[in-house]
Amino acid sequence: MNIKKLNLKFMISSLLLLISGNVFAQASNMNLPGLSVNFGQGTDLVDTMQVLILFTLLSLAPAFIILCTSFTRIIVVLSFMRQAIGTQSMPPNQLLVGLALFLSMFVMMPTGKNIYEKSITPYMNKTINTSQAIAGIEVELRAFMQGQVRKADIGLFYDVTGEPAPNDINDVPIHFLIPAFIISELKTAFQIGFLLYIPFLILDMVVASVLMAMGMMMLPPVIISMPFKLLLFVLVDGWQLVTGSILRSFN
Repeated sequence: MNIKKLNLKFMISSLLLLISGNVFAQASNMNLPGLSVNFGQGTDLVDTMQVLILFTLLSLAPAFIILCTSFTRIIVVLSFMRQAIGTQSMPPNQLLVGLALFLSMFVMMPTGKNIYEKSITPYMNKTINTSQAIAGIEVELRAFMQGQVRKADIGLFYDVTGEPAPNDINDVPIHFLIPAFIISELKTAFQIGFLLYIPFLILDMVVASVLMAMGMMMLPPVIISMPFKLLLFVLVDGWQLVTGSILRSFN
């Protein structure tokens, strides 16, 4: 019995060795791509720094998309809308973020078109350098943010730093303009969210009053008001109204 087991183990090991030998033989005949790394030969330090700055800007691109565009206001308003209806996870976060991204693309399309025509295309054609391309992108983003920012929010940062405020908004530094723009977007989004909450809050109060009048105080009003909220939202075509209100707020 032991001899049979030894013979079986010998046959299995021989088969594995044969298969591995064929695999290594095929691998030796394959032409694998080579990879070479070159440090400090034939490259300029300035070019290396430009590549480093480019990769840094690419890593910060999501932050610019979120904070320097209309995305902040849109995603906050959509989140308020979901909470006002009372559906904590419907629509899901992925759907809200996707809708906010496409609405942001719609709002930022004129700015993006100007950036592509005045900065990206000349840079790809090598008619302008990297600094001029970045400056052109900054000019277009500033034009959008200046149309939405509040002067009081800009004045806040000048009050904190103690620097004299400029007479023209074009003279405001970018590191003052961006946080002021974010604060303005959050304030506008919360104002829109408050207006969205009012009809659903009134509906909750009516349902709660009816339940108390009927002596059903142990029944949560949210359970009863949820279907009526959804019905009201569907009847008035709520998503179209909310989307239209968000888009018109940027005009």
